[in-house]
Amino acid sequence: MKNIIFKVKVGSHAYGTNIQGSDEDFKGVYLQDPIDVLNNGYREQVEVSKDETYYELRRFIDLCCTGNPTMLEILFSPEDCIIYKDPVFQPLIENRQKFLSKSCKYSFGGYAYSQIEKAKGLNKKMNWEKENMVRKTPLDFCYIITSLGAMKIKEWLHLQREFESRNQENYGVANVDNARDLYFIYPSKGELGYKGIINSQETSNDLRLSSIPKEQILNYIPMSYNKDGYIKHCKDYKDYSEWLEKRNTQRYVDIEGHGQKIDGKNLLHCYRLLETGIEIAKEKTINVRRPNAKFLIEIRKGKHNLQELLDKSTLLMEQLDKEFDNSDLPYSADKSFFMKLMVKIRKNYKYE
Repeated sequence: MKNIIFKVKVGSHAYGTNIQGSDEDFKGVYLQDPIDVLNNGYREQVEVSKDETYYELRRFIDLCCTGNPTMLEILFSPEDCIIYKDPVFQPLIENRQKFLSKSCKYSFGGYAYSQIEKAKGLNKKMNWEKENMVRKTPLDFCYIITSLGAMKIKEWLHLQREFESRNQENYGVANVDNARDLYFIYPSKGELGYKGIINSQETSNDLRLSSIPKEQILNYIPMSYNKDGYIKHCKDYKDYSEWLEKRNTQRYVDIEGHGQKIDGKNLLHCYRLLETGIEIAKEKTINVRRPNAKFLIEIRKGKHNLQELLDKSTLLMEQLDKEFDNSDLPYSADKSFFMKLMVKIRKNYKYE
């Protein structure tokens, strides 16, 4: 990667909330060569890998002016997290407080709110394993219609007296005209050669239809098939299987360990963002390295009642609003100042 002017280690290592096995992520700022812009167009950012991303200077400044938490954290990185700093970047460091404005109330508060919503995601894939994610077949979505209501066909088959009648292969299936997902099934004594309700060797979403002799046409049992439910299950199972291969193992272990079905890592970030936002309003700076890192790690590990902390986060939200309302920070950053600074940086840099 050429023309990097700033590179830092970000995430838990910068916050001080890293634990054994925490990934190392890097972000930074680069200058796109004007010749490259002419030849290939402007590139706002370059993702070198899933752990390393660089933002072009203009894009970086634009985002900082909006109070973007990720960009501002890069600019206020602890000294021990700075991997490389070109001298041309120093003016941005020296003027970084000028990016702080009342817009940070909405950016930090908005990010924190999104973390609250994610923390409450009881249907997260990491909570699926013991409940939803047994691989099913269309038979699991078929129901026999009885005078008392619907009964799962697997339960109904189990209740049949004759051994042959308990086997789904000994039934024929026919559509019911003008009735979506409603079918008639026909029991076989073995001589009719029905195909069965499903073919367990196939992955089709559809049931197996059989030709029903005219003399058997009234010997039916009504059955419904929730085809949409089966298709959704297949999609969820595929998504889950892919997630299982790529999941953050440590995060999954944390959730399994405390069993609270609230994502402690999301809640950690919620508190970090709200506390940082409050400090911006009061102190006019950003403390990326968190003084209460130990407590935040305990939140991640579920060593506190996460539901209580989730409820208390609304109080922090209210405090965030109050501190910004009382702050004398400007309503927005002076973008024209930083655009002029950007021009100077570009002029003073020697492109590779």
